Order: sequence, then structure tokens, then C-alpha cells
Amino acid sequence: MAAQGLGNVFAGLQLGFSDAVRVDDVGVVEGEWGRIEELTLTYVAVQIWDDRRLLLPTSYFTSKPFQNWTRTGSAVLGTAELDVDFSTDVESLRAELRVVCEGSKLWDGRVCVLQVTDAVGGHVRLRALVSANDAASLWDLRCLVRERLIAYVWQHQRDSLPRLRTDLERTAAPASDQATPRTPSREPSSDAQVFSGGRDGEERGTRFAGPDDTTQLIAQQRL
Repeated sequence: MAAQGLGNVFAGLQLGFSDAVRVDDVGVVEGEWGRIEELTLTYVAVQIWDDRRLLLPTSYFTSKPFQNWTRTGSAVLGTAELDVDFSTDVESLRAELRVVCEGSKLWDGRVCVLQVTDAVGGHVRLRALVSANDAASLWDLRCLVRERLIAYVWQHQRDSLPRLRTDLERTAAPASDQATPRTPSREPSSDAQVFSGGRDGEERGTRFAGPDDTTQLIAQQRL
């Protein structure tokens, strides 16, 4: 027990000098979203979003992974997903998402993107990616986006609700009916792209593109 307590003290000192976690930092620990309420040499108190308290030894934060959402800043991204039918007009939902974001004080003006992330199992999955200044605002914004998109589909695209199709009788269609004119392709709007289109998207794409050839060449020369 004494050795364990001494280990926690060393862990507390390590946390203090490394600045890996601080009082009022927000993140996810043990699957719980909360705020660092108290930080001592031996234990850390985490205030969970529903006002419960999670008490952990300081050695936990030096031996296990945890999410710190405010390590370098409080602004974060979050998603709201929606399953719809293949007949859905995605572009009109994208425009509605823009209206929701621009009409809410919760949005920080950075990211407002709607993308099709899956299309299997008889339905299309839409993912709205939005940003806010902090995690609390993001939670409310995600709920608002989900609520407004559901209402928009119900009011304006009720035929786009997820449906199960059954083919009771299959007959060969005349050749003239089989030819369907193609819809001209058009360039997607910036609200359809996360890592390109717009200044914020381009910067994000650059950060996640990996080192460029110049950086790799310099590293090889050093070796």
C-alpha cells in the first residue's frame, strides 16, 4: 500500500510538470464525459456531466489513455447522424443544416458539413459535422441539428423516411423504359467536404495529410 501511495505521489508530480491534465479540463475518462474538478498528488476528482463524481488515483492518468478535449483549446467538432431513404434530396438537407447552424448562437462559425457516410442495408446514412466553442455548447448544438433535420424530413421530404422495399412481381421493362436520362454532375458545395473546400477544411486536410516530401527528405538526410 505504501508503495502504491508513493507511486501516486510521483504520478501527481508527473502530471503537474507535464501539464497533461489541468483543473477545469474537459474530456472523457472511463467512458464518462466530465470536467477535472480537483487535482492532487494522490487522486483526481472528475465531475461527470450529470453531477456525479469519479475519483481516480493520479497513476491512472500516467498509465491509461484518456481524452482531453481542452488540451490546446476548447473548440471541438461533433456529429449528428440520420438514416434516410435513397430518394432523399441531400442538397436540400445540406442547405437546411446551414440554416440551422447560422441561426444558432451555439455554432462557432467554423464547420457545418453534411455528408453521406454509408449507403447499405436499404438506407442512406447522413452525418452532420458541426463545431462549437466548447463541449457543452456542442452537445446542445448536435441535439438541435438532429431535431431540426428530422423535422425538415418529416415536413418536406416525408417520402425520404427509411423504407423497406419488397419486389412482389418482377417483369421485364420495355427497352424504351430502361433508358433513364443521366442527371448532369455538379461540383459539391463546401458544406459537403470536411478536409477540403473552405479555409478551415483546407487547413484540416493539410494537418491530416502526413509529412510532405520535403519533410521526409530532411528526415532521411539527418539519418
